[in-house]
Order: sequence, then structure tokens, then C-alpha cells
Amino acid sequence: MNFPEAIPKTLEESVVLAMDGSNPDLFPFLPFIMQDLWALGADPDTTVKLIRKHCKHYSKAKVLDLGCGKGAVSVKVAQILGCSCHGIDAVPVFIEFARRKAIEHKVGHLCKFEKGDIRTRIKEVSGYDVVILGAIGPVFGNLQVTLTILADCLNAGGFFVVDEAYISDDSDFCHPSIHKQSEMLRQLEQAGMLSVENDIMDRTYIRASNDFMVEHIKRRCTELAEKYPEKRLLFHEYIKIQEAESYILENEVICTTMVIRRQ
Repeated sequence: MNFPEAIPKTLEESVVLAMDGSNPDLFPFLPFIMQDLWALGADPDTTVKLIRKHCKHYSKAKVLDLGCGKGAVSVKVAQILGCSCHGIDAVPVFIEFARRKAIEHKVGHLCKFEKGDIRTRIKEVSGYDVVILGAIGPVFGNLQVTLTILADCLNAGGFFVVDEAYISDDSDFCHPSIHKQSEMLRQLEQAGMLSVENDIMDRTYIRASNDFMVEHIKRRCTELAEKYPEKRLLFHEYIKIQEAESYILENEVICTTMVIRRQ
């Protein structure tokens, strides 16, 4: 999940925001920090389940995975469903890792991974049955703007699989860049879209997933702080952000994977 809604100006800002950071100086260190993690965004099993359910001929489907990270979702979708998957990410090391994983899982012929800036590449790609937005952050803007821009990538009858977090309408919790459920639904309507499934994540699963992720991120950031003492604050701040976001995800908001179609 990613909370900031300010549109990033540079590619480095975009990637760091998607990794829940705030300082673009973190960009060159992300491969080291994330080296112990494969799935960096959407949950692969949930994505497989939703594509299987909502795509009638899923084995023939073309899937676009924007901000694909290390390819965990695309590889699993291709392996289990036989879909043709196209992943785009801005971090070269992540793309190289994704290609190796595709070969390792014997789906190299089904998976195409490329390094690129999704803000420009989406103007050149179309004809997909499924577009996956696995916690990519505000690369294009808010949910309404994002879905409006990306609608042209979908075939008629195609759909989005989107990781999202929102605040229950009856909650007293407030956050500058996390919307109430009613506002999220309003943005969907304004984009000419509707949610046909809202697969809410179990809090126990979220907690276990966060504990695993934060443990490894803390360890790698600590190593970097020792190696680059002049950047110690940069790495310690990233740890604090991860811990704070984990608390919010586990206690204050509703985390979901949505299937979104045109109205």
C-alpha cells in the first residue's frame, strides 16, 4: 500500500513513493534494501484468484503489470493461469530478477519484463484484458485520474486489479492522503468505473506480512547505515516510515484488492 497522493515529479521520486519512502536519495539503495523480498506490491495469490474468477478465458488473457517490481505477481499469474504477462518497472535490478524468476518457474515464454517509466510507456501500450496496479502509489494522480488515464490500455470487457487502502466511513481516523470509502467510490464513479469485487485483506495476514517485510528492511537499512554513516538518517527515517505505515495498515484502515470495471 502507498499513502502519499502528491504526484511525483521525477522517476526516482515515483519509485521511492511506491516503496513507501519519502526521500528520492533512497532510490539507488532500494535493490539492496529489498533483496530479501520478492513480492513487493499486490498479493500474488489474491491476484490469481481474482483473475481466475472474473476473466472468462483467463488462459488466453493478456495481463499488464504496472510497477511490477521483481515480478512475483506476473510469474505466479502466468504459472497458474497460463496468462501472457507484461511487466514494467523502473528499477533495472528488479527487472533482471523478474526475468530470472520467470525462467526458474518455466514461464519465460509467457512473461515479458521491461525497464521503463510507466508514465510514458502507458501511452504506447494497449489491448490488455487485465491491468494490475499493485500499490504503485500516486504515479498518475489519485484513483480517479489513474483509472481515467489507464482506461485506454484495456480491451472492451477488461478490468483492473487494484491494491487500495481506505478508511471506513464510520471511523474517526483521519489521514491526509487516505480517503474514506465513500470518497473512493465517488472517484470510481467519476472515472466511469465501478468495483465489482472488494477482497478485504485479513488483519492477521497483514500483520504477519508486515512483520516479515519490516524485519528484513530494518536489517538491510541498518547494514547500510553502518556502511554509509553520513546517510544514517536517510536509512533510519525509512525504517520509521515502514513501521508507522505498518501500524496504520494493521489497525486504522481497510486494505483491499479490488476488481474494477467500466460502468
